[in-house]
Amino acid sequence: MGKLVLDGHKLLWHMDRLKAWLRGEKIVPITIDCALTRRCTYRCVYCYGQLQANDEKRMTRDVIFRFLDDAASIGVKAISFVSDGESTCSPYLYDAILRGKVNGLDMALGTNGYLLKDEKLSKILSCLTYLRFNISAAESKRYSQIMGCKEACFHKVYNTIKECVRIKKENGLSATLGIQMVLMPQYSDQIIPFAKLGKELEVDYAIIKHCSDDEMGSLGIDYSQYFALTDILKEAETYSEGGYLVKVKWSKILSGGKRKYIQCYGPPFMMQMSGSGLVAPCGMLFNRRYKKYYHIGNIVDTSFKEIWKNKRYWEVMDLLASEKFDARIMCGSLCLQHKVNEFLWDLKKGEATLEVPEGELPMHINFI
Repeated sequence: MGKLVLDGHKLLWHMDRLKAWLRGEKIVPITIDCALTRRCTYRCVYCYGQLQANDEKRMTRDVIFRFLDDAASIGVKAISFVSDGESTCSPYLYDAILRGKVNGLDMALGTNGYLLKDEKLSKILSCLTYLRFNISAAESKRYSQIMGCKEACFHKVYNTIKECVRIKKENGLSATLGIQMVLMPQYSDQIIPFAKLGKELEVDYAIIKHCSDDEMGSLGIDYSQYFALTDILKEAETYSEGGYLVKVKWSKILSGGKRKYIQCYGPPFMMQMSGSGLVAPCGMLFNRRYKKYYHIGNIVDTSFKEIWKNKRYWEVMDLLASEKFDARIMCGSLCLQHKVNEFLWDLKKGEATLEVPEGELPMHINFI
């Protein structure tokens, strides 16, 4: 396997889906990004989840297992428990990871890590492609202020990550371990400590990303302020060494919060699902105010396989890809599907080609 792609996409290694989509066929998502609950133990100041409120339904073990079985049966390749809730709050997380893996799905988890149980780590690490910890400050006091929790939480999470690293090394596991900072410009004092923290913890990577905002600017992100952080962000990347990578998501941080594409083509390849069970094309459209046009169904009420086959699913996908939709003004900033959308837009415009890059396959190929 080749390098870790943290600021790009991997669509070109899924040529069958790309060509089917270009022919106008109804394709199965390659990756589904979802949560098992909308609950969370933290109150991060940058949390987009607070902007995603919708009608929550109970995600039982049976509902989750049916979803994972359906996803595998129709040809989904990867499930990441990363969405609008902290999936460690679900009592079914560990069983869900194992069920997905048994079904042949690549499984991943993004978490603040506070509720992860040390006695469960060995079992889930053997089933995960990657485990990413969301840590947006590297000092306990700042961690508490920015992530909305007690200072003691930082120390618990620190020890959990160290335990993951130990288990991975001792058992020769392939799971990639990483930490992620969601950077708001006013918290730039934590950039260098964050880069140092990843090295101290001996994780595989530390990624620094932008903070998304909705189309109304509810979180108040001034994207022009990121440009002044270029030098310190470049310095952070110098802490990469040996098997440790510090990566800044430059393409989004230096985008000014702007898109070049108009229509949204990404969701058929990369779907999202709320911790409420809601199936919608992307996390930015979870909020109940988008229900009339963009909400597709709920896996508590209807199996995912039936939802995917249903006319409503494809009506929503077609709407996003039509001239009735303008991602520049009707979406929040720099969504999960952003890099996929950029490529698909260029492909449609004849400015990109279907040529697989030379060299080794990138890591985490099914998390596009």
